[in-house]
Amino acid sequence: MKLAAPVAAPKLTGPDAAVRRADPDKSVISVSSDRPNHAFGVDPTRRERYSLRQARYDAAAEDIDSWAREAARRGDVLSALDVGCKKGTLLRHLEHRPHFGNIRLSGSDISSYEMYKRNLYHEVVLSDLMAGQQEILSESYDVVVCEQVLEHLAQIDLAIRSLERILKPGGRLVVGVPIFVPPLAFLRRGYVAMTLARDPRRYWSHIQSFSLTTFLRAMRCHSKLELVEARGFRIVSEGLVAPLENYRWWWKLNRRIGALVPSLCTEVQAIFVKQNST
Repeated sequence: MKLAAPVAAPKLTGPDAAVRRADPDKSVISVSSDRPNHAFGVDPTRRERYSLRQARYDAAAEDIDSWAREAARRGDVLSALDVGCKKGTLLRHLEHRPHFGNIRLSGSDISSYEMYKRNLYHEVVLSDLMAGQQEILSESYDVVVCEQVLEHLAQIDLAIRSLERILKPGGRLVVGVPIFVPPLAFLRRGYVAMTLARDPRRYWSHIQSFSLTTFLRAMRCHSKLELVEARGFRIVSEGLVAPLENYRWWWKLNRRIGALVPSLCTEVQAIFVKQNST
């Protein structure tokens, strides 16, 4: 079902004005604001100022905004698809970025429901990732984001192949999953399989149990995408250290550690590129 084309992000004023600060560790821009109880100034679902649970969306939005800037310099519009758009978390982190007006953002999900700012999506497609997203044409998008989806699927082979299929040659895939250190991933995978064998009706939200190694192996096995970067998020969060998520230095430290040793984190986000056809 096709919807109205996205419009440029509104300029905020007063207490809701976004403050864009250059991150000295990156050439892209990080968004923050003085709004209380909004992660990164944009997401009211997390109360911490620099919520580590939302850091992966902030990182993806940084990159997508940078790619939109590059596309604008070439005179192009960046086409992007958010697979599993659900509550619009990625959109929240994108809509106030300086180059959002140069992004043609689409969304897809398995069912229809009330969406956050549905009018900002170019289109929303009802499709099943595990069935290969047959409703979406091949080579349609410059960027595809699949954040925190694969772990919910019983079968991921066709899902991964379909993410590659709908990317344009030269396009980028941003895909994130929760991970465990290898021994725990192995034990959890066995436990989930055992409980499902005993009771097939048993519900598991996270069916897949990845380590960084098994996640990247699955991507290599089911696609020809080339890995550009794998970065980790959330080594230690919540509990006694939850108040630290209100401080920029704690977020930056986690980003730095996650870039150096992603396998020790509880979440990983990888960027892949689809090679041009020869």
